[in-house]
Amino acid sequence: MPNKNTTQVVCVADFFAKEGKTEELIEALHVLIKPTHAEPGCVRYELNQRTDDHSGITFIEKWKDKKIFDEHCATPYIAHFFDNVRPGLVERFEVKLYEEILP
Repeated sequence: MPNKNTTQVVCVADFFAKEGKTEELIEALHVLIKPTHAEPGCVRYELNQRTDDHSGITFIEKWKDKKIFDEHCATPYIAHFFDNVRPGLVERFEVKLYEEILP
């Protein structure tokens, strides 16, 4: 059985923009990249757009551990996005956490 990295956390955060709000959503999510990259414990934080449905925007993230990820989620800019920005731009979203299966 392959080993798992049970310390680091991989997060896949899928957002689907409301009708006509895709570019505005991309801009709002893009603002989160620079401060997040500066956070201690951020291993990976990249923004992607689906090729089959351009309203689908996804962050692929990797964090040193769950505690660091939870601290990221509590930062003022992430809280502001979820509490104030997301409701006007996002039709639906799902945030999933994973453990990496190592080679």
